[in-house]
Amino acid sequence: MTPQENIQVAQKGYADFSRGDIASLLTSLDENIQWTTPGDGSVFTAGTRQGKAAVAEFFQTVNQVWEFESFEPREFVAQGDTVVAISHYDVRGKQTGRRASSDWVMVWKFRDGKVTHFQEYTDTLVLWHALETTAAA
Repeated sequence: MTPQENIQVAQKGYADFSRGDIASLLTSLDENIQWTTPGDGSVFTAGTRQGKAAVAEFFQTVNQVWEFESFEPREFVAQGDTVVAISHYDVRGKQTGRRASSDWVMVWKFRDGKVTHFQEYTDTLVLWHALETTAAA
């Protein structure tokens, strides 16, 4: 696929996510997808997942933990089989009601029209603060 076609797949994935159509998003993934989001155990969505089923569980966790107030990819850069999406989101922790805002970068890698690797880069400290339930937060 061309870099522009890969951008279109990534854009469709974001549109699917925004509509809550995770099943459609999952169709663009390779069976052995490696999906990595930043953070440690204090950010429930952090970690590396392998395979479509694990990514589906990731999106279930995202839905349980976060309410997105804004999520709009703003810029896409592609070279070869790699697409980089650059943007910003505003979220609210469902358990705490606290808000977090962060810029983010997400890197998509493709092979034969399917996403084989995904990696997110974002400010995990602001996410942790939005999830922290102790009085110190």
